[in-house]
Amino acid sequence: MSMIEFSEEVAVARAEGRPLVALESTIITHGMPWPQNVETARLVEEDVRASGAVPATMAVIDGRLHVGLEAGALEHLAQAEGVAKLSRADMAACLAQGGTGATTVAATMIAARMAGIAVFATGGIGGVHRGAEETFDISADLQELARTPVSVVAAGAKAILDLPKTLEVLETLGVPVIACGQDAFPGFWSRESGLMAPLRMDGPEMIARAHRMRGALGLDGGQLIVNPVPEADEIPRGEIEPIIARALDEARAQGVTGKAVTPFLLGRIFELTEGRSLTTNIALVRNNARLAARIAGELVRIGETAA
Repeated sequence: MSMIEFSEEVAVARAEGRPLVALESTIITHGMPWPQNVETARLVEEDVRASGAVPATMAVIDGRLHVGLEAGALEHLAQAEGVAKLSRADMAACLAQGGTGATTVAATMIAARMAGIAVFATGGIGGVHRGAEETFDISADLQELARTPVSVVAAGAKAILDLPKTLEVLETLGVPVIACGQDAFPGFWSRESGLMAPLRMDGPEMIARAHRMRGALGLDGGQLIVNPVPEADEIPRGEIEPIIARALDEARAQGVTGKAVTPFLLGRIFELTEGRSLTTNIALVRNNARLAARIAGELVRIGETAA
């Protein structure tokens, strides 16, 4: 028996050759509080549909990899406690043990590849953590981008990370980092990070063609498409950077380490911005979903033209 369970909507879309967009589930279980998590998940799925594609939210539930979540399963996951956070290292173990887990960027890319889905929309990828020269704390997302052929649409890497080192590692791994519509590398909550993106493309058609060309060349890995948050929704870089610095200082002072660092920082930034960071996060995820749907549509159109 296959370990994959497709939602009815995704199964029909696959049969009809319609464009699909993968979505992660850690944003539901670990990224946002109830009820914003389920509300955002539904809004993002609707954004994908309104932009011409079909959403496929990924999660492991009772030892089955779900590609697309029915309404009841999404609601249950959003309120569940003790849900594992799955990456490449622990995805197989969770499935084998009949467990339930939410997919990170890396795990969602793996699931998307298994399901034949080429495009994935998320908020921000993981990357090189500040102080990684001592802790060696580097997200598995970067290695996944280098090995799994999925185009990932994000608002850059999370701004709490070391962005220059993250870009250096992506370059070393041979991952194309393509800014959509601007020269600057976005700073997640901000449209600019103070860094330049290695590549720029101004629309979904060229991004889709670049994805196809990587396949034609036999290159491993995917593409990182960095899509700036809409200007009306951003927290400007000059405003958010002192807040991030304060949250980092507090984490160090309180001895917060390991996997506890990111949730601590995001929680403090939420408090220090009086909730604006969450509002911006929701806006950028939705913006990424719309772009990803358009890229997925172009990939289908290019395939039909070639045929």
